[in-house]
Parts: sequence; structure tokens; C-alpha cells
Amino acid sequence: MAFDPATLTFDADGLVPCIAQDATDGTVLMMAWMTRAAVETTLATGRVTYWSRSRQALWAKGESSGHVQELVDLRVDCDRDCLLAVVRQTGPACHTNRRSCFYTSVTGEAERELMRPVDG
Repeated sequence: MAFDPATLTFDADGLVPCIAQDATDGTVLMMAWMTRAAVETTLATGRVTYWSRSRQALWAKGESSGHVQELVDLRVDCDRDCLLAVVRQTGPACHTNRRSCFYTSVTGEAERELMRPVDG
């Protein structure tokens, strides 16, 4: 059966959240937004492409940093309103130069940094 991005449930701004997960070890790397065009571009090129809300434009992950995401599998959740991109990540996924954007743990009222930025 062919996949049709029109079957996804986009929000009022035409966006759907997409979680990126490392294909090797399952680490959750980041969350970003996709439009229908971003989904189509990702599937056509195999390079994960998101929608930048600040720039109001498509952006291929790593286009300026070189920290690209190669698509291994794109999964749709049960409500068709969230995506999971299983990826091969080159370099850090986070713009703070960390492997994952989820580097802060909150327990009770305390925050703890789980990882430092990658040197270089």
C-alpha cells in the first residue's frame, strides 16, 4: 500500500511533530516539525528535512552544520498526528553540539545536565 502524506493529521499551521531516534541504539535525538512538503522531501531524498518555524522554510537537517540525518525508517503513530524518524545521525543532533536535545533531566524541582557538548 502506498503512503499518502495527506492521511496525516496536521495542526492548524499545517505541521506535524517528528521525533528523531538513533537507529543504532534507540536514543531519542530531537523533535522538530514537518509540513507535508517536508515529509515528501524526506521520503524522496532519504535525508530528513524539517520545517523551520523561525525561518518559515524547509531545512534539511545538517545543511549548515554537516550533522545530517539519513532516514532509515519513517513511522506514523496510531492517531497519525506524530512521526518517528529512525535515522543514522552524523555528528551531534542538537544545535548546542550535544548528541541529543534531551540532555536535561528534571527530577522533582532539580535539573541535572546529562551530557556536555561535543568538543570540536
